[in-house]
Amino acid sequence: MTRAHLLPAASQRRPTVALLLGLALAFCLAVLSIQSSFFAAPGAPGRRLDLDAGDVRELAGFQSRVQQCVASRGLGLTADIIDHCKLVLKFPEGTNSTWYNTQFKIFEPLEYKYDVCEAILLWEQYRNMTTVLTREYLDVRPDGWLDYAAKRIAQLGADKCYNRTLCDELLSILLPAKPPFHPRQFATCAVVGNSGDLLKKEFGQEIDAHDAVFRDNEAPVNQKYAKHVGLKRDFRLVVRGAARNMAPILKGSSDEALIIKSLTHKEINAVIKELPNPVYLFQGIVLRRGAKGTGMKSIELALSMCDIIDMYGFTVDPGYTEWTRYFSAPRKGHNPLQGRAYYQLLECLGVSLTMLSLWSFFIYS
Repeated sequence: MTRAHLLPAASQRRPTVALLLGLALAFCLAVLSIQSSFFAAPGAPGRRLDLDAGDVRELAGFQSRVQQCVASRGLGLTADIIDHCKLVLKFPEGTNSTWYNTQFKIFEPLEYKYDVCEAILLWEQYRNMTTVLTREYLDVRPDGWLDYAAKRIAQLGADKCYNRTLCDELLSILLPAKPPFHPRQFATCAVVGNSGDLLKKEFGQEIDAHDAVFRDNEAPVNQKYAKHVGLKRDFRLVVRGAARNMAPILKGSSDEALIIKSLTHKEINAVIKELPNPVYLFQGIVLRRGAKGTGMKSIELALSMCDIIDMYGFTVDPGYTEWTRYFSAPRKGHNPLQGRAYYQLLECLGVSLTMLSLWSFFIYS
């Protein structure tokens, strides 16, 4: 069972304000130097990292704290530092990789490389943007209606919206004029995954105490599971297939916002017309090299609205061949070892950032 905190800087305990502000400022300056390398055009001067010795020392010290966190909290995972931004998380020798990728015909690897600087920058982008597609976005994006709108409509019959009226008609039912939500709209949020480990704990009341609760796909909310996952319902992120079956899932919760992860089409629109709930399309960037699946997207969605985020039900034990779910039999899903490694990275990045008075991200097993 996982539980995690994402806290704003103001809520941290500060041994000495001057020291932590100095550390935070030095770290932020180093990361801002790196930021130009990610967003500059290839070959441009900003593509090259021009860090001074102090920047490198700050980043190297931060990496060292991440490494120590993984060693103490990773349940066997270790972190090998490549440079001041990159590291690799490794599962212990003897880990049984039983997850087989039928597409690439390989077993899941036992080590994963990450760019810590890139991950932090991406999180900060999410915390300062809206992740719901709007009419305003399509209007201002170059060729937004012609090119991008077509990518959000299944069964359109064309690769572009040559018929603007048709595309407008298909999207209008879930396309608000302006963002309905804004950064840091909620003080505390709970993102509830679907892991079977939720049944091992009784976090229901704690989950319901949050200002907003995020759930995904067909996860039921009822008295049967109330003591484990709570009853509060505010946001639900769903894949296209699950969106077709939302009427019985959403019954009794007309205020719960439904956010479709990928595409819409005529069949989904017919279902939406029968729902009293607000419905939107997800719009966001991608946390590269992270865990896959709707659960990760739910975290990204929460990052765009919440100051403090608690995560529940995102654990998976090394060696799982299937994802367990608290409400049904196990089923095939996404790579469990990759997910386990990435959520460990989330924990330890946050623990290390706490020392810099930026934010904290704790996971309790």
